[in-house]
Amino acid sequence: MLLSHGGEPSPTDGPVARPTVEQVLALAPDDASRKAGAKLGTAGPWSGTGFDGAGAVWGLCKGSGSTPYRTIVDTTGPAYKCSCPSRKFPCKHALGLLLLRAADDGVFQRGEPADWAAPWIEGRRIRAAAKGRAAGDDEAAPGAADSGPADPAARKRAERRAARITDGAQELEQRLADLLRGGLAAADRSGYALWEETAARMVDAQAPGLAARVRELGAIAGSGPGWPVRLLEECGLLHLLATAWLGRERLPDALAATVRTRVGLPSSAEGPPVRDHWLVLAQYDTPDGRIVARRIWLYGQGSGRTALLLSFGAAGRPPAQALPVGATIDAELTPYPGGGRLRAELGQQFGTLTPATTLSNTAPAAPMPGTAPATPPPGITAAAAPAVYGEALRDDPWLDACPVTLREVIPVPSKNGWQLADSQADSALPINPAALHRPGLWKLVALSGGGPVTVFGEIGHRGFDPFAAWDPEGGAESGAATGGALVQLV
Repeated sequence: MLLSHGGEPSPTDGPVARPTVEQVLALAPDDASRKAGAKLGTAGPWSGTGFDGAGAVWGLCKGSGSTPYRTIVDTTGPAYKCSCPSRKFPCKHALGLLLLRAADDGVFQRGEPADWAAPWIEGRRIRAAAKGRAAGDDEAAPGAADSGPADPAARKRAERRAARITDGAQELEQRLADLLRGGLAAADRSGYALWEETAARMVDAQAPGLAARVRELGAIAGSGPGWPVRLLEECGLLHLLATAWLGRERLPDALAATVRTRVGLPSSAEGPPVRDHWLVLAQYDTPDGRIVARRIWLYGQGSGRTALLLSFGAAGRPPAQALPVGATIDAELTPYPGGGRLRAELGQQFGTLTPATTLSNTAPAAPMPGTAPATPPPGITAAAAPAVYGEALRDDPWLDACPVTLREVIPVPSKNGWQLADSQADSALPINPAALHRPGLWKLVALSGGGPVTVFGEIGHRGFDPFAAWDPEGGAESGAATGGALVQLV
């Protein structure tokens, strides 16, 4: 029996962005569906996968029988149709198809829908066109507010989701108040079930960002000396996010965009693209269960901008996007909205990746056409780094860390671990405890040899996390630690 469900008819007047892994998992009706869908988020069980660029995705999933399940998703609804007997919407096959689409775009062929998928997709679009005509011209009247999607159906969907998130934020506020009223010292006696149940309620409210932060609270209770203080700090940030959502109309546009992203609403890269020769500073993966997030940091040689490329892989598959550290790429990047505008989307590439070229310790010149200079970022002192993080928190109060390049610092042991000491002043930054158990720390110590080095990483409330460093040997004519090959530390 064929099952279908969901949403309003979809518009077809423009390309639709790929969903992210977080957005797909937020659609799951329960934890069991999320886990089952993640297992199907690999190319193995799928064949005949495709998409049409206007929101439709389809594929055949091998099951226990001889006939594969026919799965179709209209991501603009979202709406789902699958030949499996499941009564859950979306079913695990729809979730698996979307996770595969989010993680590995190369598996899908763009084109016209398959014969078995076309009738359902076309039917939805006919209904979308009919509903648009019935709406008349009222929605397009001059002076109408431009506060959401232009399509009336899309606007209604956005309003319904915003209302659900508002209900979830209000419920979260009440739960946080109850937690504080009962005392944080008793939080560890409730076990993880309390936090997982609250997180599930945020998933029901279609606020995966709130759900993720709630789950992080469950790992703090009883985690070692001083955990009540850490729990109180995180509860305060969660309260700040919930109240910011409830009062988002009064926030500046950039901060409001940050709040929407933090609660889990999808966003697309926007604004004019920035073309530059981008130096790949670092690339590292962060596993979260069966999901892997990949972060790639880039530095624009001409613009002086630092940008983050973020991609995801599902079901143990590494993300498809990868760039070698130390190389440069002539490309356009389009920033995402929000405070800081660090995250960007890789656009058109001009030519191919080229190896980094070491330059002397001079001010970087504007890149010439066809060249790819690999000048390190100018860098700041260790004493100035906390102020950079403080400024970043003004744009995004929930930011764990921000990128900085430290110049002329020396890794030295301290009482509680390691720190980066300024070679020219009496100041130092503690190294993030998470980095103390990685082999990259010893690479950094070996590169330094007791002398100053230039290091790229992230500064946050836990200290500095080193990601890459420039080998001072053979790079700069003066011997200063701003040249040399770029060595990855993560």
